[in-house]
Amino acid sequence: MAAEVKKFTRKEIAETGKPATRFIIHNYVYDVSKFLDEHPGGHEVLVDVAGKDASENFDDIGHSIDAKELMKKYRIGELVKEDKNSLYYYLSIIV
Repeated sequence: MAAEVKKFTRKEIAETGKPATRFIIHNYVYDVSKFLDEHPGGHEVLVDVAGKDASENFDDIGHSIDAKELMKKYRIGELVKEDKNSLYYYLSIIV
């Protein structure tokens, strides 16, 4: 039996305390506190999007497949259905 996925609201992510290390990418929630010092672009770019939806920022950079796989390690949950971005939500269902 698979473990139940933790659900978050956008408000919960936005209210994350300082230093904030949680953000949203494509309706999934990530905590990168253990990755800050390893991020090739520097920790500042991660801290700048903390508490926010960083999907567009993530896509604009053009991350490699390896980077996308690495992100799975830091995934801690997903948004509740009501808060999901409909485009990303429907793409995730059909892909």
